Amino acid sequence: MTAPAGRLAIIAGGGRLPHHVAEAAREAGENPFIIPLTDEADGDWLGFDHLPLSVGDFAGVTRAFRERGIGRVVLSGAVRRRPDWRGIRPTLAFLFRMPHVVRTLLKGGDDTVLKMVIELIESAGARVVGVQEILPSLLAETGPVGAVTPDEAARADITAAGEAATALGRLDIGQGAIAVGGRVVALEGPEGTDAMLARVASLKAEGRISIRRRGVLVKLCKPQQDLRADLPSIGPATIENAHAAGLAGIAVEAGRALVLERRTVIETADRLGLFLIGIERETGA
Repeated sequence: MTAPAGRLAIIAGGGRLPHHVAEAAREAGENPFIIPLTDEADGDWLGFDHLPLSVGDFAGVTRAFRERGIGRVVLSGAVRRRPDWRGIRPTLAFLFRMPHVVRTLLKGGDDTVLKMVIELIESAGARVVGVQEILPSLLAETGPVGAVTPDEAARADITAAGEAATALGRLDIGQGAIAVGGRVVALEGPEGTDAMLARVASLKAEGRISIRRRGVLVKLCKPQQDLRADLPSIGPATIENAHAAGLAGIAVEAGRALVLERRTVIETADRLGLFLIGIERETGA
């Protein structure tokens, strides 16, 4: 096996995923350098070599890469806000790309922005790698996870929500959709999955969505998505929120979605009577 080229850096947004990746990298013998994004990253990074930087500080990121011999970079965790172009700290090389960057920030979808970020990082001499290269055990596998399996009604909802999630992703809007009774009732936007689930819970409470039919959340990669960033992910909170929304379960794309805290996810899903299943996009089930 060829030795990894250069030290690993993790650019950390919100949530627990960056911490999972950092711990897994350390267990694999790496000495990861963490860049927690200010106003985005959660938790304490005192146990790691780290340097907080703002999301638009490309000059600081480039300098940190050079000083620490960074050769590989993982983008991990949620970024809730885009950098204001007026707050960007560019490098000299970056200045030549500035018009393109500003246009992308103002008009591009999330996938377009991520591809731009990857391009900028790699122009600084580092290679962006996917979370799955560092922690392949997080990837969802095909079939049910846990004791609960979808019934016929849930499988119809998986098909309906899967078709909607694919169309939504093709438009570079979001990765998730919810179907109840074979009808799509919610699409994920910039607010994220948890907010979409809360919206469905409210609609059910108001009687605008049937409470007799449970429904399913489906999360898929966007068809054009760069798999090195922003893979769909679920964790224990997703299971709790799906239960609060009255859903029967969750389906995610096998091999292209992340299951965080797998043991806790399975225990929570089994306790609440929800299914979690990995599906193939081609079959929709």
